[in-house]
Amino acid sequence: MRKTILITGASSGIGKATAIHFQQQGWNVIATMRSPEKETELSALDNIHFERLDVLDLESINKAIQNGIQKFGKIDALVNNAGYGAYGPLESFPRENIIKQFNTNVIGLMDVTRAIIPHFRQNKDGVIVNISSIGGQMTFALGSLYHGTKFAVEGISESLHYEMKEIGVKVKIVEPGFIATDFGGRSFDFQAGEIEEYKPLINALMQQWQNPNNTVSPPGLVAEVIYNAVTDGTNQLRYRAGDDANFLLDSRKKMTDEEFFAMMNNQLEK
Repeated sequence: MRKTILITGASSGIGKATAIHFQQQGWNVIATMRSPEKETELSALDNIHFERLDVLDLESINKAIQNGIQKFGKIDALVNNAGYGAYGPLESFPRENIIKQFNTNVIGLMDVTRAIIPHFRQNKDGVIVNISSIGGQMTFALGSLYHGTKFAVEGISESLHYEMKEIGVKVKIVEPGFIATDFGGRSFDFQAGEIEEYKPLINALMQQWQNPNNTVSPPGLVAEVIYNAVTDGTNQLRYRAGDDANFLLDSRKKMTDEEFFAMMNNQLEK
């Protein structure tokens, strides 16, 4: 019997790559996105069912999950992938942007999870995969909003795994490094502002991110890690994706705060 996975944010990047990978492995896929009528690539594949889901819209969340269950009978795994990154000086962000960042990356993730847990509990089975980031355990300059949400995702997931164990459900965290997606485009909210004092830091960070020598992994690599997390049958909580994720997260664990900050500041000064 085919298993079924529901993926949020499946219109591009990691979400789309994950939908394709699971479909190729013989799964049913409930591909959710805000505008499914615009999707063309996934619609050419068998066993992919589309649902409109906006993580800021509770009605759309509940409807997508119920329609998915009605379509395939059971949902075996959830991938909370929908999200975006807000970067820039905290002082430059309008409050509504701050609220939107946390509502999307944190509250939305929890709302989708809460909506599907009763189904998992009834079946005493299921896997919840929350897409975090290397930015859930370390930070870059100007990322107080984005990193705040990803640190929250890590804490939520780690705590959640205890209670989900009581109902036979596994919780997984996937931590990608830099991925070749549209994160720098529509999934990116950069507020530079006009405050002169921050401009040297902003320019340095932009130069660092645009360095052609940066290690960037394809979305398909993350999809493979997600598939492994869903299917390996273990209670492992965290999974890294990308060589840069291994290097930076290992460095963060091994170094003192002062040593790690010095390394990151040195990169900005080059």
